Amino acid sequence: MSPPPHRRILILDFGSQFTQLIARRIREQHVYCEIHPHHVSAEWVREWAPAAIILSGGPSSVLDDDSPSLETEILELDVPILGICYGLQLMVQKLGGLVEKSEEREYGRAILKVEKAEGLFEGLPTGANAGRPVGLERTVWMSHGDRVLRLPPGFRVVATSENSPFAAIAHDERPVFGIQFHPEVVHTEGGAALLENFVRRIADCTGDWTMETFVDEATSAIRDQVGAGRVVAGQSGGVDSTVASALVHRAIGDQLTCIFVDHGLLRAGEREEVEKAFRDALDIPLITVDACDLFLDALAGVEDPEEKRRIIGRLFIEVFEAEAKRLGDVDFLVQGTLYPDVIESVSVRGPSATIKSHHNVGGLPERMKLSLVEPLRELFKDEVRAAGRALGLPEASIGRHPFPGPGLAIRIIGEVTRERCDVLRQADAILIEEIRRAGLYDEIWQAFAVFLPLQSVGVMGDERTYENAVALRCVDAVDGMTADWSRMPHEVLATISSRITNEVKGVNRVVYDVSSKPPATIEWE
Repeated sequence: MSPPPHRRILILDFGSQFTQLIARRIREQHVYCEIHPHHVSAEWVREWAPAAIILSGGPSSVLDDDSPSLETEILELDVPILGICYGLQLMVQKLGGLVEKSEEREYGRAILKVEKAEGLFEGLPTGANAGRPVGLERTVWMSHGDRVLRLPPGFRVVATSENSPFAAIAHDERPVFGIQFHPEVVHTEGGAALLENFVRRIADCTGDWTMETFVDEATSAIRDQVGAGRVVAGQSGGVDSTVASALVHRAIGDQLTCIFVDHGLLRAGEREEVEKAFRDALDIPLITVDACDLFLDALAGVEDPEEKRRIIGRLFIEVFEAEAKRLGDVDFLVQGTLYPDVIESVSVRGPSATIKSHHNVGGLPERMKLSLVEPLRELFKDEVRAAGRALGLPEASIGRHPFPGPGLAIRIIGEVTRERCDVLRQADAILIEEIRRAGLYDEIWQAFAVFLPLQSVGVMGDERTYENAVALRCVDAVDGMTADWSRMPHEVLATISSRITNEVKGVNRVVYDVSSKPPATIEWE
């Protein structure tokens, strides 16, 4: 494990739904951090050399026999430590305090009363509490069923709430803190500033991790890894693969060849746009393989979403492998793996449950015998766009809405046919054209149409119709981990619906998806 180029924060994950938010809040301070499972050893933590450690929340109770734990030795390391919610309770239990089941579970907003504005609370803005002494009272977000009954030796109370007599604690001599609330969520007043206090002032991180420094360091690391080897990249035209290829090309130039597989499941005009961008704007060698018939024939009659993904993934690898062999000796494969992919591939209790199969982590056949180059595996989605801007890529390439690897196949409910792809492409193109015309494209994180093979009665002219429906999905998000449906202007929706039902043959009904993530996912399959 090489020494870190920056002072960095280690987040130990105990299964909280908010753990990735902690990482995001810290990176917003230009401080590098990583999430790792709670069961890493104290020796591993020493070698990783964190400037500070954060223990995340989690859904378990520390009172259960099989609850997630950690080596006590980690809590004794000479670095600042912050325990959040479950992390606080575990820290108290491990260091000799006492935790009990609470008669009154605290969930949602609560009023935190801070005894003294010091440590984590030093100099925090009062926000809605303006007019009162700084930091003495603020709204926070609670989510716990247990509470601390007795502190470990050497700790003192810093703040309380109605149902938590130990809502924030601090060690008398060491920079070790615990809070019962979640500072990473927007509902906690001054939560981001509290985390900034911890990472910048207490942990002494200078905030020198920027996209410019990331690009420089990644370029150097790619050169060291690849040397004189030849590299191939699977190019989809999406933001991730484009930025990954541009970064690798910056490092090794024409040692990289990109392969673009047209599987017949692309958006309208996408192949032409990708070829033009790589030829004119990026100046990166690109080989296009037309495999539309191969993929569509293999998908005939298949309705199960996971089976569609498996077929597309297998065929993509076979086509990609055959094309790579034509290049001669190739040593490395570029993959646009992102940090959420890495996090979700590891669970606090082992492999995570499958929500949908990823096409970025894993899936490389051993027979290809290629080493992976994953230049984006440390980044969240919005950080990838920032890296693209730092590389000087055109906004048209890095500002595009996300598009799934399996393409339109998972936006067609049920069987994928050439006719359904054509219908969906037309409807999707109208949606994108109209939100661009309305100046909404850059405000919406992702917008697309979904083909619903649910036929309903309609009327066109004097005739009764019985045709398919199209759903419109437009969401607002930062990186897709959570998302809310976009409040589109009704007149824009009306125009889109009218155009689709008039211009797209086979569609007589348009609906708008008003589901958020969670509980829904962004994609329908």
